Amino acid sequence: MKTPCRHTFACRRQRGTYAVEFSVVFIVSFTLLYALICYGIVFTLRFGLQNAAEDGARAALRYQTSWTNRKAEAEKVAKAQMPKLTLPSEPAIVAQRCQMLADGATDCVTPKCGMSWDYRCQVTVTVTVTNIRTALPPLPLFAVPDSLVGQASMLHDGKSL
Repeated sequence: MKTPCRHTFACRRQRGTYAVEFSVVFIVSFTLLYALICYGIVFTLRFGLQNAAEDGARAALRYQTSWTNRKAEAEKVAKAQMPKLTLPSEPAIVAQRCQMLADGATDCVTPKCGMSWDYRCQVTVTVTVTNIRTALPPLPLFAVPDSLVGQASMLHDGKSL
């Protein structure tokens, strides 16, 4: 029957190995857990911004008497979605109307929207939040963006313009 070694040189040489193994495993596990939490927060904020932009774009398609009223309605609906999120700064909400040109480009400066295919337009709602890093835990924030953008575009016909 073997007795556990307590005073031999081989036993003394093994002291502290569990502490070293624990520290290595703990650092790797903590890093993975921290990354999971940070990216979970970032993805949650990003999907919330995207949802607000989509709701704003849908609101811009509802009948209004002018583009100014459509734009105001889109921005109001997108802003109404923001209290559901905890944001580090006030979001910038921009709704714009752009004409889709034949070569694939867009004209957002002087769009001519109408009922024909050559005068089709789209409504784009963009919601931008900056200073995202302040919403995350205060550890090294590598590979985390400083701003998040949610954007939605919807093609509309010229009947209601």
